[in-house]
Amino acid sequence: MDLATLETPVPVVDLAVVEANLARMQEYCDRHGLALRPHIKTHKIPALAQRQVALGARGITCQKLGEAEVMADAGLDDILISYPLLGQGKAARLGALAGRARMRVAVDNPLALRNAAEAAAAAGAEIGVLVEFDSGARRTGVTSVEAALELARAARATPGLRFDGLMTYPVSAASAVFLEAILPRLRAEGLEPAILSGGGTPDAFRTHELAPVNELRVGTYIYNDRMMVAAGHAGWADCALHLHVTVISRPTAERGIIDAGTKSFAADPMPGARSSATATSPTTRKRGWSG
Repeated sequence: MDLATLETPVPVVDLAVVEANLARMQEYCDRHGLALRPHIKTHKIPALAQRQVALGARGITCQKLGEAEVMADAGLDDILISYPLLGQGKAARLGALAGRARMRVAVDNPLALRNAAEAAAAAGAEIGVLVEFDSGARRTGVTSVEAALELARAARATPGLRFDGLMTYPVSAASAVFLEAILPRLRAEGLEPAILSGGGTPDAFRTHELAPVNELRVGTYIYNDRMMVAAGHAGWADCALHLHVTVISRPTAERGIIDAGTKSFAADPMPGARSSATATSPTTRKRGWSG
């Protein structure tokens, strides 16, 4: 491919780097006895998800029903939705998915559990439940051992549901503390968690040191980015996706304007970084943005 023939701005993916990134993560998981369940929200491309599974991934993780539906259409048949689902419409869609793929959902409240039960009843199929706990990120997830135990008991007692285990994000020292407190109590009640799932690309290669999880959910590793480089997870040569732009104006020798606005670039802020007004250098600004 001649990059000069592409109209900019245009994202370009180096598939050789993608393949190396996928193989590196799978090798790490295999070496440490971790089941890899990659998060596809980074790429949302069935062919890449299929490649991840072909290399050894247990299944995939999706954040939205729409993602899961597209992946199921492409033949992916072991799917975790890592976000609590609420509402009759979502229950109906989850039920339809459960009729054609092995589905698991994350729950951190009784309403989400009830929604999963409605979906299982509609599909006439069993749905696995992972009880999510908070490891300090202050996102979704129960914040106490008692709350997690109540949901695990309820999942076991609910027809159509199967208690599969626990999940958290990110894997951290706090994850280990929570698991140390809850695992003996679960086992004492006959609630052996088959899956202890943790997520997070930045510290992925330290997962085995941080907490006793047996499944890893990661997504950004497929492409990597400047945040992963800053975190020490990857080097610049491991970044597979680049946005090619054109300098369309040079009003002064010190200032250039490119043909990509802020919406063309990643929206995630980079901790400790300069203002996102700067593009590739402090003297190159994005079109139509005064930072």
